[in-house]
Amino acid sequence: MNRLELGLDTFGDVTAGPDGKLLGQPEVIRNLIAEGVLADQVGVDVFGVGEHHRPDFAVSSPETVLAAIAARTERIKLTSAVTVLSSDDPIRVYQRFATVDAISNGRAEVSLGRGSFTESFPLFGFDLADYDRLFEEKLERFAAVRAGRGGQKVYPTTNHAEGMPTWIAVGGTPQSVVRAASYGFHLALAIIGGEPARFAPFVALFHGALQKHGFDRRRIAIHSPGYIARTDEEAKEQLWPHYRQLIGRIGRERGWPPPTRAQFEAETTDGSLYVGSPETVARRIAETIRTLGADRFDLKYASGPMPHESLMSSIELYGTVVKPRVLELLEAE
Repeated sequence: MNRLELGLDTFGDVTAGPDGKLLGQPEVIRNLIAEGVLADQVGVDVFGVGEHHRPDFAVSSPETVLAAIAARTERIKLTSAVTVLSSDDPIRVYQRFATVDAISNGRAEVSLGRGSFTESFPLFGFDLADYDRLFEEKLERFAAVRAGRGGQKVYPTTNHAEGMPTWIAVGGTPQSVVRAASYGFHLALAIIGGEPARFAPFVALFHGALQKHGFDRRRIAIHSPGYIARTDEEAKEQLWPHYRQLIGRIGRERGWPPPTRAQFEAETTDGSLYVGSPETVARRIAETIRTLGADRFDLKYASGPMPHESLMSSIELYGTVVKPRVLELLEAE
């Protein structure tokens, strides 16, 4: 049986400094590296860094940031969250993560996706009309490189018996779930709203598709946002203004109505926003893992311009209190 893992994800959200003004992106990246180092120190299992190409997120090259964290950590796994394969070169992606794997002594993984933001397409000269075709073609090429097919060797090599550990990140379409299974890759479900239980059919579909394609069991990860403080009320009050700013900004771009406090509260109670005291968050994470049979839960711990100091506090509580409590709750069953 796979060991349950509790991880953290970030997109490198541009954060506010002590004076309330937004920090420069270079300082945000340095702070993010410190957050990854702390995650390792407090026992978090996995640290993921996402890729974006826009002013509100500082990270456009996750593997570079992960390499810096790798050089300063000892045990934590390091992954992307996600790498936008559609607008990248699959061979270079493999080489860059293989390099992180070497620096970290075998702790690197890669999570591939099409991306929920599309800025990388015009930036790198791709047509959005080719959104699906590009991902299909490049995923096939990445899989071939990983498996050593086609007679071409790619360097550096890794010591993983089955190639670089690879996940496919999906937002909840059956086609994406089946695609992940058809390659025998692990599945990362981005559950950012609504009741987690509604994703149970995708879990069943994934297991069935793996069998159909002749693969044994693969791992399933859940990626959801949240924040931890000493009490439920403190966590909500600290997160809400930053969450409102983040969701409001993205919503204006996509035609969504502004988020309301009532919606926020509902998500923290029954939805996919894991906010509260360590006990509250641990119980909700344990319930989601139990419901979906997940092997990994990754909390997206940064939302909007919340200060670095607050994020560090949340990371410490996650590693020292939430993680052991989740394991305790699940073992008790």
